[in-house]
Amino acid sequence: MPIDFSWFNLSIVMDHIEIALTLVWICLSYVIRRYTKRIIRRHATLEHDKKRQRINAVDNIFNLLLVVGFILIWSSVLQNIAISIAAFMVALVIATKEFIACIVGAFYRASSNPYRVGDWVRIANYEGEVTDSDWLSTTLFEVDLQGGSYGYTGRTTVVPNSVLLNHTVQNLNYMRRYVTHTFSISRQTDEVNLFTIKEGILTRIREYSEHFHEVAIRYNSLIEKRLDIKISGPEPRVRITTTPEGFNVFTVSLFCPTEEAVEIEQKVTEDFMRFWYENRDINLDSKRG
Repeated sequence: MPIDFSWFNLSIVMDHIEIALTLVWICLSYVIRRYTKRIIRRHATLEHDKKRQRINAVDNIFNLLLVVGFILIWSSVLQNIAISIAAFMVALVIATKEFIACIVGAFYRASSNPYRVGDWVRIANYEGEVTDSDWLSTTLFEVDLQGGSYGYTGRTTVVPNSVLLNHTVQNLNYMRRYVTHTFSISRQTDEVNLFTIKEGILTRIREYSEHFHEVAIRYNSLIEKRLDIKISGPEPRVRITTTPEGFNVFTVSLFCPTEEAVEIEQKVTEDFMRFWYENRDINLDSKRG
């Protein structure tokens, strides 16, 4: 009786060729392994231990061939999986690049040790006291360094560690005790000659600085030795300049305790105003006379 193969659809097999080849490879490997091991067992001249060793070697060889066959059969599928995994890893790196940069920044901070908790620092455009530092960020209590009051503003800034890789970090911890405080006063150019006020203001600044002058000298020397550079101070300085808009600018710079900087600035400003108005009144009286 002839066999009817009309039910057999070859296209189904071709669509699942990997599965078909895998089944054929498993069956073929099983049959050849079983036949080879049977031949070894029936070998009359071989010792029992030799038979065991050869059977073990046959098992290992066929296991290896089985795996190699699977890889060859499924190579196209494995290639697609590898491409998908690579694409996933690239997407993962892109999505987490900021996180990775923060971790790298933390390693940079740990290796270079630019600051510790409690230090005053400037990181990029952020200034303040370091209150916390972890693997991802550094937390700062903002300090008004630009405004010259050197007090806490009440704001907290969280700086990602990735910023450490692209921007400079300045440790300003020496400014916690003493600071080179600079401020300017502007007046009209046609009223008073500011050079007549300069010596009087310097005298007043020295009076205000007398109680901490010796400590300022020692602290200034300590900073210079630690940084191995020459810094301004501790003697006060006054500089007089002009602007294109027609103003005289009276700039004062002094090395003083940070907590007294604003108080001394206000005293010097008050003295300047008094001297300026006294000289202006004298000039007006002389013009009238």
